[in-house]
Amino acid sequence: MRTSRTPFVIVFLVCAFAFVFGTNWILDQPPESFLGSETQIAWQSTLSTILSPIKIVLIGPLPPFIKFLHKDPDTPPPFFIALFASYWCALAVLLHYSFTKLRR
Repeated sequence: MRTSRTPFVIVFLVCAFAFVFGTNWILDQPPESFLGSETQIAWQSTLSTILSPIKIVLIGPLPPFIKFLHKDPDTPPPFFIALFASYWCALAVLLHYSFTKLRR
């Protein structure tokens, strides 16, 4: 099934936001850590370790920028959402391009 680029990017953004916020909420994990933390239950720590490669790809290059932006206490939260969305849009376009090249 062929999907155009725009719906692919939209679905990717929705899934990425759902994954990041869902894992932070369900696993009770600090945003800076990719692996399990001491405050987690055993199953949460194990699941955090299993999901860490996906989280590293989705959030990997952004923590230095987030730490830099947290120095200013008045940084608006939509700025962080826009930062994640722009990175994930670029990632989704690259994935879509790779999938179309692979299919041919």
